[in-house]
Amino acid sequence: MRGRQVPQGKLFFTIDVESRIRADHPLRALRCTVDEILGGMSELFAAAYSSTGRPSVPPERLLKALLLMALYSLRSERQLVERIDTDLLFRWFLGMTPDDPAFDATTFTHNRPRLDAQGLTAAFFDAVLKRAMGAGLTSDDHFSVDGTLIESYASIKSFKSREELGERSDDDGNAFKPRNAEVDFHGQKRSNATHASATDPEARLHRKGRGKEAKLCHLGHALAENRHGLVMGVTVTPAGGKAEREAALAMLDRLQEVHGQRPKTLGADRGYDSGPFYLELETRGVEPHAAMIATPPPQAEHVRAPRRPAVAARERMRQRLASDAYRISQRCRKKIEESFGWIKNVAGLARSRHVGRWKIVQQMEIAAAAYNLVRMRNLLMT
Repeated sequence: MRGRQVPQGKLFFTIDVESRIRADHPLRALRCTVDEILGGMSELFAAAYSSTGRPSVPPERLLKALLLMALYSLRSERQLVERIDTDLLFRWFLGMTPDDPAFDATTFTHNRPRLDAQGLTAAFFDAVLKRAMGAGLTSDDHFSVDGTLIESYASIKSFKSREELGERSDDDGNAFKPRNAEVDFHGQKRSNATHASATDPEARLHRKGRGKEAKLCHLGHALAENRHGLVMGVTVTPAGGKAEREAALAMLDRLQEVHGQRPKTLGADRGYDSGPFYLELETRGVEPHAAMIATPPPQAEHVRAPRRPAVAARERMRQRLASDAYRISQRCRKKIEESFGWIKNVAGLARSRHVGRWKIVQQMEIAAAAYNLVRMRNLLMT
């Protein structure tokens, strides 16, 4: 018998949202874990908000919404709010009833400075990490570090000389422009010392390697443990030659300060091949396991006295290249590339959505927390 559509809709109806979510849905395990973590952060949330005034969107809901944005590769906060308005799965994850109104996308804009001032995204990442450590999923001894380019939200056309940026334009910036202006910068010498982006002043012109094109970008960094590849620390810095090594030391110090862990070995690629960097690691009790460039290190007696300790540290690294510990560290170091691939391709950090490095740091912390949550769920279910 052919079914018929009923044009008259029901005036009243009931929906059991819990029954609409299948029992083995991946978000079920994540929701339980995230609710427990956010419940332990209640005092931090209370300190971040006033006890008087109009009630805001719960900060727990905002953080969970940002998690959904990373998990489902949503390209903007406006698209996220549209999904919350129409998707029962998203409403169920956020603890909203079907008739609750969805909040506006500008809610994230208004609350982002508060999240940064109180360090709530960093606290959430640390809470996820502590849960992984408590479950015995992380290594205490062997770690890896790496960096990746995060393309800026700004166009390469915005990279102009500082004199040009300082000049006051007579054109109305809000006037209608039928198309982007033509810009021909071929043959011009442009560098970060003489030029800056008018759209994203904190972005730097940087290239990944020889033969690669230079792009306006920031540099993202991650510290991962070698057992299961869980991310133990993240940060974002200006793109530069020494940025990776400086960020690695900063993440190691923060890991010691916040979680009380100091690794015994640290794997890295050729970008970290530097005698002063090896010396800093050794003073912290960490044995470097970094790949080295083909140029052999000079002998300590052939350099000036101030450079001799760093040259000797690089020579010690060269001697480790034949050890089994170095080969194992280099093989396990590939796990950190998996986290970068997920963070950039799934969580959307191949190119930043925001202008301002502190905003990209928040996005990086949420993305790394989402990666750890997914990884923990998969590990605990096996």
